[in-house]
Amino acid sequence: MRAAVYQGTQQFTIEDMADPTPGPGQVVIDVNYCAICGTDVHHFLYDVAPPGTVMGHEYSGVVSAVGDGVTRWSVGDRVVGGGGEPPPEVRAASPNRGERYNYRLDGFSGPSSRVRAYAEKVLLEEWEPVPVPDGVTDEEAAMCEPCAVTVHAVRLSQLKLGDSVVVLGAGPIGLLCAQVARAAGASKVIVSEPAPARAEAARRLGMDAVINPLEEDAEQRVVELTDGNGPDVVFECAAAKGTLDQALNMVRRNGQVVLVAIVWEQTPVLPPDWMAREINLKTSFGTQPEDWRIALDLIRSGKVTMEPLVSEASFLPLDEIQGAFEALCNPSNEVQMVVRHG
Repeated sequence: MRAAVYQGTQQFTIEDMADPTPGPGQVVIDVNYCAICGTDVHHFLYDVAPPGTVMGHEYSGVVSAVGDGVTRWSVGDRVVGGGGEPPPEVRAASPNRGERYNYRLDGFSGPSSRVRAYAEKVLLEEWEPVPVPDGVTDEEAAMCEPCAVTVHAVRLSQLKLGDSVVVLGAGPIGLLCAQVARAAGASKVIVSEPAPARAEAARRLGMDAVINPLEEDAEQRVVELTDGNGPDVVFECAAAKGTLDQALNMVRRNGQVVLVAIVWEQTPVLPPDWMAREINLKTSFGTQPEDWRIALDLIRSGKVTMEPLVSEASFLPLDEIQGAFEALCNPSNEVQMVVRHG
């Protein structure tokens, strides 16, 4: 099989690797689509991933081989790669995770021998995949993981029916978060995004307002759009320098800021004002198994749509992954890019 192997210093090479063979309790997935995650882009941009890593964790595919003892899968089953419920013995063997299986202490730079989905085939334990329901396409299913990330963030938040919401950043996570917040009952969703293509995607999704923070004072404009009080909840999905402080400044008194994006640089935060307004700062990380099932149902029902995020221009062959990562380090016309195998 072919795979994009990260060599360090912002360089991929396309290499031939041996096809995986499933052992007892394992399955092999033939990957159809793998979306390029913002976290992988940060691994590339900040040279975090160790050389020899095969990244890619937002993917859909088909079961192509099963190992001895596998009962829940058959060859030909459509799946997304990940999101399954870890059995008790797996949780017990991972004491650093415990009940919070979405958390790990080895961070993002620890060594990993796992080959992920910037390869044509992936080896998983039987419990790891999640079935793709009828009514969800393979292309849509590849976006299940980032959608589940936003489901997790919204479910952790204090968002209530009728609340006003601001989403900072209209990358894939921001656009999905805006839709999930609306599905959860937000009465008004405002998006702040400077990149033209991403701002246009937010408009096409019917957001109540889309602000360009490079052309106007985003904090002032958001307060104006929320009756002078500020929004009830702000989801920080930008991971840009200064946006966390901006979120804390614009939210209403006793409101909540949820940090969804992973910030890889020191970011300035000036506490006195938002401390005095008793703002609730909440962080969200990763997913839990139920988030994946909810995400797939939101996609199936049409409450979350991928159309503005993913178009035919979003798809690229594995050989073009280097250029895709370089473009996504400073996106302008790019919203989401997806590796299409085969």
